[in-house]
Amino acid sequence: MKGTGKWTVQQAAELSVAAPTIAASLDCRYLSGLKEERESAADILKEAGLEEEVGSVKSGVDKKRLIDDVRKALYASKICSYAQGMNLLRAKSVEKGWDLDFGELARIWKGGCIIRAVFLDRIKQAYQRNPNLASLVVDPEFAREMVQRQAAWRRVVGLAISAGISTPGMCASLAYFDTYRRARLPANLVQAQRDLFGAHTYERTDRPGAFHTEWTKLARKSSAGAFS
Repeated sequence: MKGTGKWTVQQAAELSVAAPTIAASLDCRYLSGLKEERESAADILKEAGLEEEVGSVKSGVDKKRLIDDVRKALYASKICSYAQGMNLLRAKSVEKGWDLDFGELARIWKGGCIIRAVFLDRIKQAYQRNPNLASLVVDPEFAREMVQRQAAWRRVVGLAISAGISTPGMCASLAYFDTYRRARLPANLVQAQRDLFGAHTYERTDRPGAFHTEWTKLARKSSAGAFS
């Protein structure tokens, strides 16, 4: 958290590259260091009425299926983590004019890096298939595997949330996947919010151009109509 993790998240922010899984892992390290605060929080929240949720969901869990689901969720989450890292390297390569060969990088890492995962062979093959690959998520083979595992992935994250178990890496990866795969995002609403408080205008999905709405007047009119 004081070296490569910190530097990676700093670079992602400076280059405007989304790296939520990597950032979540770093945040988790920070929280892990707050042992006394967490112990105190546990006592205070228990006194406030917070109950342990693990026992309530444990009885209905199929252990064998859960183990298989976690394996699939971990694999899908790992794809997202590597995708974020490779996208960060690509952005830096463009900024510095390095012309990095990402397939070759994966090969080198396997030979002498702390990672050395068999998974790196898959990454090398993905970039050999398409040197200009936008993201590992959209490589045909990785994409197929993500789709095959997403149901298990969602079950694991949903169960963890229901049980009150923190899984920041998996949650961040799933959110990244769901955001990246959408052509239209809720972030479009930010335009309307900015138009409300600053008249910055907004774009519409049904016609070209910039538009402005008197939102406060519209709300008053709607409220008046509702009570008339």
